[in-house]
Amino acid sequence: MGLMDMLRGNATAADPAKIQQELQPILIQGESVQRAFVFVRDQVVFTDRRMIFVNKQGVTGKKVDWRSIPYSKITSFSAETAGFMDTDAELRVWVGSAQEPIKIEISRGVPIQEIYQVISWYVLR
Repeated sequence: MGLMDMLRGNATAADPAKIQQELQPILIQGESVQRAFVFVRDQVVFTDRRMIFVNKQGVTGKKVDWRSIPYSKITSFSAETAGFMDTDAELRVWVGSAQEPIKIEISRGVPIQEIYQVISWYVLR
């Protein structure tokens, strides 16, 4: 992850096997991490059953907030690729009847199309 990405808070791809080990205490039996993206301390994780947002809080990051969204609750989603002058792409996910989407900025070079495909696979099947 580059310094500018860290300062902007943009996500970069992470090793799914490493994230699988980190999240083992909250994953259900048989659930597997498909893709994962890491911010400075936070994570967006795509498993075969849900999206998990990991928000590490406080100075030490020992306090952790996990937000889980089953794919069945996603009503709409969109992805915007980085343009010529843009430094990041953006993923938007609408959940239930919420008016505003959850927005995730993703660094240039991270395959936003793959993220979109993972969400599509689980939401549309």
